[in-house]
Amino acid sequence: MLGAATTAILYVSSRSGNAADGLLSSPPDWVHSLPAVNATLNGISTVFLVTGYLMIRRRRIGAHRACMLTALGCSTLFLTSYLIYHYYAGSTPFPGTGLIRALYFFILITHVALAVLVPPLAIVTVWRAWKERFKDHARLARWTLPIWLYVSVTGVIVYLMLYQLY
Repeated sequence: MLGAATTAILYVSSRSGNAADGLLSSPPDWVHSLPAVNATLNGISTVFLVTGYLMIRRRRIGAHRACMLTALGCSTLFLTSYLIYHYYAGSTPFPGTGLIRALYFFILITHVALAVLVPPLAIVTVWRAWKERFKDHARLARWTLPIWLYVSVTGVIVYLMLYQLY
């Protein structure tokens, strides 16, 4: 996951644009579709995370592995797309007011705070399984899964609130 993120950062930092803020004066047209792509990738990750959990509960280890690696791949694609979008487009202010604004920022802040934890948790969790340290893998997965799920689900909610509902 970090390899793809590093590649994306190096790529976008090599692009010409406004050196002061890292943004181009006019983003390419395709950039505006990335928030929907990002939400879709988060939704797909959620489905594979839940399915992977159900598979391991049923002792279907091969299916569990496939689901979790697919979720990791979707999350890696998401992170790459997210970095590219924010490089080109910057941030989008939330237009809602009142209680919905407070709710949006609560969801956004908890989402971002926990999202920082997902890459290292996911990488270490997968590494432990790869090395067949299954007890350590399971112990860490008990923390990784709910955090990763929260981040994936709230990513879709943030998208809906920011781009579809307001």
